Amino acid sequence: MTERPRIILHNDETSSLAKKLAATFPDVAFRECNSYAALPDLVATFQPHVVYSVRFAGSQAYPRDALFGPGGPDWVANGGAGTDHYGMWDPDVCTVTNAAGVAADMMAEYVLGGFLHFTLDIPGLQTDKSERAWNPRTVVPLSGKTLLIIGLGHTGRAIAARAKAFGMHVLGTRATPRAMESVDEVHGSDNLARLLPRADFIAVSTPLTPNTHGLLRRAEIASVKPGAILADVSRGGVVDQAALETALKSKHIAAAVLDVFEVEPLPASSGLWDLENVIISPHCSSVYAGWSEASFDMFLQNLTHWLKGEPLFNVVIPTRGY
Repeated sequence: MTERPRIILHNDETSSLAKKLAATFPDVAFRECNSYAALPDLVATFQPHVVYSVRFAGSQAYPRDALFGPGGPDWVANGGAGTDHYGMWDPDVCTVTNAAGVAADMMAEYVLGGFLHFTLDIPGLQTDKSERAWNPRTVVPLSGKTLLIIGLGHTGRAIAARAKAFGMHVLGTRATPRAMESVDEVHGSDNLARLLPRADFIAVSTPLTPNTHGLLRRAEIASVKPGAILADVSRGGVVDQAALETALKSKHIAAAVLDVFEVEPLPASSGLWDLENVIISPHCSSVYAGWSEASFDMFLQNLTHWLKGEPLFNVVIPTRGY
């Protein structure tokens, strides 16, 4: 491009990102923005070509209109994987990319760690320890059990690889089924009803899209094999939270590892807080030391392509959500 590229770095902390951008691309002009409220005015006055943005304060007040309204940037580089907080946009006007894959390994460890928490009865062991009680126990192996992964994107495939290392039989769903490494059976998303009764463990790792919203409702949850354990690292809204809570209270679903919720932060009034068979985490399964740097490095790689006029990678199709 003939004019000097203008970039906005939008995150709650941008100083380290700004230093790296300036050192790597000294010819670009950039501004830093550390709040949702300030972004619309900065976009209007600075008129950026590119905005690198992280959803750092939730989805509800995210200033998406500043990005996709008149005068918005040509390219929005989303610092995370999920883009549901953007709603819909015109891909002929603005290109959106994401950081899919940057946290896949960590999220997979979170899922398997959650499963092990319950199969090894860590809560019971902690109780015995606190009571200085030497109670004989039996632990449950993952080997030989069936895991259903709903969504075989970067995270789903990382979960599958670790599950196979534990000797699990892995089922998975994706919009366009094809053979995949570490997955014994790949099915279309429309086969979910037949797969749920087969699974001892379920990992939900699909993006939130119009097609996946309410994917696991009351009927689907009722069809789950009694005693199954579920982990959800997708987005709030994929799983019917009320139906899941009912199934957990009755122990139809033995336990759940939940990192995402329909309303975040999870309200203190939610009954999920009271359930001993639930792990609740504050949407942090993808947050690890070095995550922000890894995401930004992915953006800088893509920026190299953009400045050369080459195709970007990790382009998100709005009607698909990934």
